[in-house]
Amino acid sequence: MKDFDIQKEIMIEKHLINRGIENSKILEVFRVVPRENFISDENQREAYGDYPLPIGSGQTTSQPYIIAKMLELLNIEKEDKVLEIGTGSGYQTALLSLLSNNVFSVERVKSLYLEAKSKLEKFNFNTTHLKLGDGSLGWEEFSLYDKIVVSAASPKIPQTLINQLKDNGKLIIPIGSRFSQVLTVVKKSKKGYTYMEDERCIFVPLIGKEGWKE
Repeated sequence: MKDFDIQKEIMIEKHLINRGIENSKILEVFRVVPRENFISDENQREAYGDYPLPIGSGQTTSQPYIIAKMLELLNIEKEDKVLEIGTGSGYQTALLSLLSNNVFSVERVKSLYLEAKSKLEKFNFNTTHLKLGDGSLGWEEFSLYDKIVVSAASPKIPQTLINQLKDNGKLIIPIGSRFSQVLTVVKKSKKGYTYMEDERCIFVPLIGKEGWKE
């Protein structure tokens, strides 16, 4: 455990702080959540490498820097209602649960959903609400949301997710092809929405009615 703590601090200093992540709340939640708990046994030694890691079913848990960048761009407050599309391993969900008191997360793959649910409960990150379903359609039952984070790449901004966003809310999503995308921040207002492109990235595809076909 001590070795993981050392690796974690090196990762935070080298790959987060040195690359421009300044939000102290985000840096703190990265210190609190043990990424190794959300990684398979065979990949645990790489838990604090700054790159995606496989989690099964053709999916990955995202690169720590990219997660931090997305969370910093969203600027989540404790009272925000947050929707996460792509629970994956549950690692980002755990981070979100420390930033907000109201986190809702949707996962398409049943095996990942069940494993993430089990791990979040086991390690006491169980204040989130999880759902198995098509993430491109969001989670209408609990909308509207202040912030939405999509951890999968889409060819376009899903209109359903915009509809589930509050006025003055923010959505972040990788937009592009299946092989290369740009982090895109969407801001909603009563007049519609505007978007800003940030940096290039590579995510697994968002499979669903308003994403890519399987």
